Amino acid sequence: MAFALHSPAATALEGDRSLRAHRLTLVLVGGLLIAMLASLAIGASGTSLWQALWDLARGEELELRERVVLWDIRLPRTLMGVAVGAALAVSGATMQGLFRNPLADPGLIGVSAGAAFGAIVAIVLGGLLPVAISAALGYYIVPIAAFAGSWAMTLILYHVSTRKGRTSVATMLLAGIGLGALTGAVGGVLIYIADDAQLRTLTFWGMGSIAGATWSKLFAALPLMLAALIAMPFIAKGLNGLALGEAAASHMGIDVQRTKNVAILAVAAAVGAAVAVSGGIGFVGIVVPHLLRLAVGPDHTYLLRNSALLGATLLLVADIISRMIIAPAELPIGIIMAVIGGPFFLWILLRRRGLVDM
Repeated sequence: MAFALHSPAATALEGDRSLRAHRLTLVLVGGLLIAMLASLAIGASGTSLWQALWDLARGEELELRERVVLWDIRLPRTLMGVAVGAALAVSGATMQGLFRNPLADPGLIGVSAGAAFGAIVAIVLGGLLPVAISAALGYYIVPIAAFAGSWAMTLILYHVSTRKGRTSVATMLLAGIGLGALTGAVGGVLIYIADDAQLRTLTFWGMGSIAGATWSKLFAALPLMLAALIAMPFIAKGLNGLALGEAAASHMGIDVQRTKNVAILAVAAAVGAAVAVSGGIGFVGIVVPHLLRLAVGPDHTYLLRNSALLGATLLLVADIISRMIIAPAELPIGIIMAVIGGPFFLWILLRRRGLVDM
């Protein structure tokens, strides 16, 4: 086995994958830059990015309308799309490595369910808060509640699944399903008693959108998403080892428990912050890592990095489509991602039919 791992053929294969991964990274960087420029240029207002850049190049000041549209509306929306797309995609790749299953999704550990429950509580019962607190929190009561719900769910699951300093991934999965069902039931009761305006807000939030992105929202969520994105590549080797099983990973010198801890907490931070500011956007965490595995293989050293780039690009493209398809109105981005991700997910299931039957 040792000879096979270090044979010239194996070394050549690894070198070929590494070269393909680096080339793909360059392509994805270029694609992301193009998507960002398109996101800044396209909108219902008719404001031209290129004209604004030409005016700045000639030393002319932008009109107030141009500054507001480009600087206060489109730019934070574009950066929010990059951050949320990267966070969801890398979280999906990390979860799939942790569970050793390409169908795994950040929602498996209850983060999304906790965030949704927090948002429902804030929307339906937010009016019961004291006036001073409601005025102080304002529009941010829903994102704050969603993030608090995601972290509360993560802490409960971590406590339930950890015993004697070791975390059982299987227990966390089963507990996540159970707690997700419980929060769904309680959330269903709250939805039942909600009025028409609250139901409309709940529906729109559940579909997901980055249309309401602002600089203050971006600065509130970005540090958590960035911290998680920076932390996840440090466990790439551990996730590669877990593909062989926990026992084999331990024999390879990998700190399995530390890898689990970092993966779970990083995913909770990234997805919690992303869902809090964008609502429910699905399939990014499944589609992106699977596409990249087909292209460059399962090595998380390259997979996590490229997932961030492709996830950001995919979400920006979906957001651009949502702006154009029924302009000047906008479709929630979650609908676009469901149209893209649903058929892709079914395709994955068909390819993995034997694994699913087991």
